[in-house]
Amino acid sequence: MSSQRDIVLVPLKSFQVAKSRLRARLGDVVVNDLVAELATNVITACAPRTVIVLGDTSDTAAFALGLGVAFFHTPPGLNAAIETAYQDLTADAARVTVVHGDLRFPRGLGAWNAPCDVTIVSDRHERGTNVLSVPTGVGFHFSFGEHSASRHATEAHRLGLAVEIISDSPWRFDVDEPEDLDVTE
Repeated sequence: MSSQRDIVLVPLKSFQVAKSRLRARLGDVVVNDLVAELATNVITACAPRTVIVLGDTSDTAAFALGLGVAFFHTPPGLNAAIETAYQDLTADAARVTVVHGDLRFPRGLGAWNAPCDVTIVSDRHERGTNVLSVPTGVGFHFSFGEHSASRHATEAHRLGLAVEIISDSPWRFDVDEPEDLDVTE
């Protein structure tokens, strides 16, 4: 067991297409810079854990490698990317934590230990999943998107795993709309 480790997967879209809801109000250059800043903060906050950026574009690969973290080329689509990484990258890992790259306040991610078999940090609306920690080797199926927190909890129950949903973490704040930039801790 001592050779096993925890890994953090950070899926990223191409910076040129990420955050489409923000682009109309803030513009492409501002949003591209914002996406890079948020992702940098998330990846930095995950230290000293092993971080692997998931993506399907050369700009996300260059970004990850520029920060000194590993990059894993995945099929397009969030769930397909995470499923592929979960199956292909976790042979020597005990746990996988999926962290979205758009968290406003990611401090402490690298020191966090999930308190339950499956731990879900929901978004501030208590519907989505901003951080998800699961054991490896259990055949967990990921289902990010609208109402994903409840779907991930259902998946944990299907597998007979204890589950906890945390709704009061600073990690509940992600950036999807311009108003999300006004949120303070």
